Amino acid sequence: MGESSSASYIRMVQHLIEQCLLFHMSKDECIEALSKHANIKPVITSTVWKELEKENKEFFRAYMKDQEEKALEMEAMERIQKMLAEYAAKDPDNED
Repeated sequence: MGESSSASYIRMVQHLIEQCLLFHMSKDECIEALSKHANIKPVITSTVWKELEKENKEFFRAYMKDQEEKALEMEAMERIQKMLAEYAAKDPDNED
C-alpha cells in the first residue's frame, strides 16, 4: 500500500468506527463487527479507535460513561426479567 492508500484505508476504518459509535456499540462490539463484516483486522480497528480516543478525550469519556450506564441498565432489566419469570413459574396454589 502506498502512503495515500494507507491514509485512505485508515480514514475508511475511522468512518466505520464512527458508524459503530452511532449505533452505541462498545469498542469490543465494533472490533468484532468490523472484523466480521468488513474484514478489518482487530488490531487495526483497535489502533484507530485508540487514536480517536486520544484526539477526542472528552467525547470518549462521555461515551464510555454512557456505555457503563447502558450495561447497568441491561443488568437491572435482566434481573427484573428473571424475577418475573421466577414469580410466573411459581405454583399459584402454593403461596409463600
